Amino acid sequence: MSAAAPGAAPAAAPGSVRGLQERAARALPARQVAYEDGWWLRYDPGSSWWVASVLPHGPGGPADRVDRAELARRVARAEEFYAGHGAAARFQITPPACPAGLDDLLAGRGYHRANPVSLQVAAAAAVPRQRAGDGLRARVDDRPGGAWSDVWHAVHGPGGDPAAERALLDRVTGPSAYARVLDGDATVAVGRAVADTGWAGVFAMATLPAARGRGAGGRLLGALAGWAGAHGATHLYLQVERDNPAALRLYRRAGFREVCTYHYRTAAAQP
Repeated sequence: MSAAAPGAAPAAAPGSVRGLQERAARALPARQVAYEDGWWLRYDPGSSWWVASVLPHGPGGPADRVDRAELARRVARAEEFYAGHGAAARFQITPPACPAGLDDLLAGRGYHRANPVSLQVAAAAAVPRQRAGDGLRARVDDRPGGAWSDVWHAVHGPGGDPAAERALLDRVTGPSAYARVLDGDATVAVGRAVADTGWAGVFAMATLPAARGRGAGGRLLGALAGWAGAHGATHLYLQVERDNPAALRLYRRAGFREVCTYHYRTAAAQP
């Protein structure tokens, strides 16, 4: 099994769904990545589970039409990779970027389907910037300070491994922004962005419950959009769960539009 750094993966067409998802994989870099026929086999114990899923992007590009026997061989090798780490295989299934027939094959092997996600994009210049008069202000740093990390973990991190998350952020090689919204001196909302070849991905959006409904999320997006434009990124992308109506409304108001949906297939048990 071959292994390499994410930068050694086959190039994807700029602006394509595949290209956006591979940018996201570089912005959420797993501790170990192996490449098999263009598939990204990612393993990262302790980080969020989606960081350690397979990106099944074949060498033929999004169409990558291979017969069922070849698909079964590739799936079996991915299962061997995860079994070697004591983990069950999980695949990120995006029809525009995955080989035809993969989803059905995984279903037939007992993989369960879950976690529908919307991939969305927006022009950075079109995202509304900071408004005055609501008592909130935004700032952007190039590293996640203690206040940024505290809010993120308060919203998303209970039960997780802070050391693994810090290690993941330390592996990011692209220009990064860590935005905070402050109410007085208190940080009440955070988000981050990573610039990569004309695009900036938005990640780790989190608002403390007591601050919700005051426009903090919009402030974050405006600050990150301004940072993206200053770093040569004309467009933003993000991934949001389809069962999160509040987040979907926020991104719609900010000018994001859905380009596709995807989901995950997870093996019923470790092989």
